[in-house]
Amino acid sequence: MTDPDQIAAPEAPDYRQAQFLTSAAKLHQCPEDEGWEVAFAGRSNAGKSSAINSLTNNKKLAKTSKTPGRTQLINFFELTPNQRLVDLPGYGFAKVPVAVKKEWTRQLENYLAKRQALRGMILLMDVRHPLQPFDQQMLDWALAAHMPVHILLTKADKLKKGPANNSLLSVRKALKEHEDLVSVQLFSALKHSGHDQLRAVLDHWLTDMSVFDEDEIESV
Repeated sequence: MTDPDQIAAPEAPDYRQAQFLTSAAKLHQCPEDEGWEVAFAGRSNAGKSSAINSLTNNKKLAKTSKTPGRTQLINFFELTPNQRLVDLPGYGFAKVPVAVKKEWTRQLENYLAKRQALRGMILLMDVRHPLQPFDQQMLDWALAAHMPVHILLTKADKLKKGPANNSLLSVRKALKEHEDLVSVQLFSALKHSGHDQLRAVLDHWLTDMSVFDEDEIESV
């Protein structure tokens, strides 16, 4: 295992160059634990795969489905040899046996706690139903590990501007005490809106840039 801090920080990647790398059911099946990677996590219907596809401008990169819970493996997408995006198994509404859900939970916790290359987590929540119990569990894991979290309030196109902004302000208020680690924004994969803010966060985490323009990401 190579400590990411021992590798010269790369430049910000071109997300349109993302390519599928591999899938893993368990931590030991993941790629070499080196470089930088950012994980996308969220409920099974939060739109993780759609967000990744929108960001990378490749609608076939991450598999999407009308049936929640189709992402049952940890899927890695390579940006450069040392930079990756990671699509974690969905949680919440997946119609799978309880034993399978428990195994997903265990593997997710292992990954979040032990993966040295992991620099931050993008946590996706439906803007109409944010901060559900499973979302809070993911936040608790990340905060316990002092891992930065950037929340995407997805499907912002489903609400008018006023209600969407009210949801944004409500989530920011609820997480105010964690503003040193948590930021939040509105996002729509359908309208391809919110890319600039998301890229600013990803660029920071995937390059360890010392200069970080917080105005670009509208922190909590």
